[in-house]
This record gives sequence, C-alpha cells and structure tokens, in this order.
Amino acid sequence: MKLENGIVKETFLDGSIRVECPRELIPAPGQYLLAHTNASDEPLADPVFFSRSAPNGFLTAPPAPNAWMPGTTLNLRGPLGHGFTIPVAARKIALIAFDDSPARLHGLIFLALKQNAEVVLLCDSQVNDLPEVVEVQPVKAMQDVLLWADYAAVDVSRGEVNQLREKVLEQRQVRARCEAQVLICTQMPCGALAECGICAVTIGRHWKMACKDGPVFDLNELL
Repeated sequence: MKLENGIVKETFLDGSIRVECPRELIPAPGQYLLAHTNASDEPLADPVFFSRSAPNGFLTAPPAPNAWMPGTTLNLRGPLGHGFTIPVAARKIALIAFDDSPARLHGLIFLALKQNAEVVLLCDSQVNDLPEVVEVQPVKAMQDVLLWADYAAVDVSRGEVNQLREKVLEQRQVRARCEAQVLICTQMPCGALAECGICAVTIGRHWKMACKDGPVFDLNELL
C-alpha cells in the first residue's frame, strides 16, 4: 500500500475521470483507492475503483466528486482491499451489474478475453465501447446465465445484498455449478485503518468489514 499523489487529467459525462498516477498505485478490478484533495471541505476520503486502463494511469468507475476537475491533485492511498480473481480454467464468464453502471466490472473483460473466455455482461443501463465479442443481456436473465457460466463476478450495493441472496437461492443448481465473487459497494471512509464499522457486512453469523475483508467476497460466504 502506498500514499502518493495523482492528477485528474480528464473528466467525462458519465461521472468518471482519468487519473494519472504511479503504476504501483493502480488498483486491480475490485480493489480501491482512497482519494481526497488538500482543499476539500469533505472530512472523509472517497473510494476510487478501477474501470479500465489509460496512459500513465487509469479510468475510474463513476461517480467522481464534481469538484475533481482536470488539473486537480489527489492524495491517493492504496491499493486497498481484495479484488476479483478469475479462475485460470474459466471459459464462460458472467459479469453482473446490479448497479446502474457496470464500470467496476469493466476491467475484468480484458482479463477474461485474454484467457479465451466467452463473456456475457448483465446490466440494465446502456453500455458503450465494449468489444464486439461481449454479449449484453438484462439483469433479469441472471439465473439462466449463472447456469451457463463457470465463473461470475457480481457488483452489488450493500442495500441489494439480500436481493442477490434471494435470487441465487431460488436456483440451487447455481451454487454447485458456478464459482462466483461479489463486490459489495458501500462507503469505506477509514480504508481499514480505524475499523469504524460503517462498511460492516453480515457474513454468515459474523460481521466483516468491506474495507479490509472485501470489498470482494466469495458468493458462498454471503449465502
């Protein structure tokens, strides 16, 4: 983990930004950085997730704070947390975005195609700039796609975790057929330093902190 500066180079209409930073600071898909500006009035840092590679840095998943304009210097700490791990043998990969944007899953597309896997992206928002080989379906197709896939990566807010549990438990074959990991998106203000508990998630009979035990968890843990 490092603490260094980055610079906002571009902002985009979807709320994402291009950050220029040292290579070792770039998070893997599912990991995050904590970022804040010296002049910020906000007392807490903002989590920043990787979306895709860019020259001398990376594109973030939206939304970024409106105050982060081109030229803004960011104090960055990370990479933090556990990211996604695609099994080497996986050849049918499902990426499922419960959130409005699938951007936090986008970085997995290149990794999946690199190992000659088929990729299906499930989301309910319009998606641009995808490789032609990536099939896009609505989230309501999740159960059928999970029966097809041998690995799935899911992006879900903490408030939607119970909905995800219900959908998976309705289809018991999924648990035996498909290896899956879940990114739980929530506020993580302390970045595993203070154990403030704001990002606490119920795992089985225990509480775990998304900031350090996640934010990516094994699906079977959540069930």
